Amino acid sequence: MTATMNEVINAAGALAKIAPLLGDNVSEHDYHDALALVEHLLETDENNVLVDILCQKITAYESTMPKVIAMNERLATVDSGTSMLRLLIDQHSLTLSDFENEIGKKAMVSLILNGKRQLSLDHIHKLAARFNISPALFV
Repeated sequence: MTATMNEVINAAGALAKIAPLLGDNVSEHDYHDALALVEHLLETDENNVLVDILCQKITAYESTMPKVIAMNERLATVDSGTSMLRLLIDQHSLTLSDFENEIGKKAMVSLILNGKRQLSLDHIHKLAARFNISPALFV
C-alpha cells in the first residue's frame, strides 16, 4: 500500500468535510449537493470511484426520508400488472377497447384497471408480445 493508513484516514476525513453526505451528520442540502455531484460525475467521469460511494450514501439517506418511505409503502400496495397496463394505455394513447385481442371486452379491461380482477398469465403473455416487452414487467 503506497499510502499509510493515517493518510487514507485523513483523506477520508477531508473528503467528508468537502462532501458532507459522506460523513455522519447529513442535511437535506448535503443530499442535494451529492445528487448534483453524481450527475456531474456521470456526465464527465462515470467510472470515478465516488459514483458508487455517493450512490450508496444517497440511497441510505433516502431510506430515512419520510416522503420516500411513504412512496415506497404506496408502491408496495400497487399491482405491477395494473400499473404496467395503465402505462401502456398512456404511452400509446389507447382506449379500453384497444385490448380486445389481449384481454377481452372493455368491461374486463375496466375491471382489471379498477382492481376487481387481475391480469391472467394469458393476458400478460399476449400484452408482452403485442408491445414487445418482457412479461416480467407485469409481475
